[in-house]
Amino acid sequence: VQLQASGGGLVQAGGSLRLSCAASGRTFSNYAMGWFRQAPGKEREFVAAIGWSDSITQYVDSVKGRFTISRDNAKNTVYLRMSNLKPEDTASYYCAAAPGILATFQHRIESWGQGTQVTVSS
Repeated sequence: VQLQASGGGLVQAGGSLRLSCAASGRTFSNYAMGWFRQAPGKEREFVAAIGWSDSITQYVDSVKGRFTISRDNAKNTVYLRMSNLKPEDTASYYCAAAPGILATFQHRIESWGQGTQVTVSS
């Protein structure tokens, strides 16, 4: 599956952004989808993931209550709604796809999108 991420930008602390990741090439609903981020000088970290439907999601503790991952299988798109953004959220955000169930998502990633930059000013 091919992934195309978009929606990054510059926002003030406390603001909101919505990232989108459009998928093509395979049956989107067969994939668990997720987002990672990488800040300069740091390793890529898991942010959020979602299973085949909207009912099962996972988040890193630092974004719980602020970020919401969702998907629209009819549009082959996964979203990351980010609210109450903090300067420490500044990073390049990458979407990823893994076949199968959410429980194995981080171990079975098959495709990565290009990064979309999110910069949060204080």
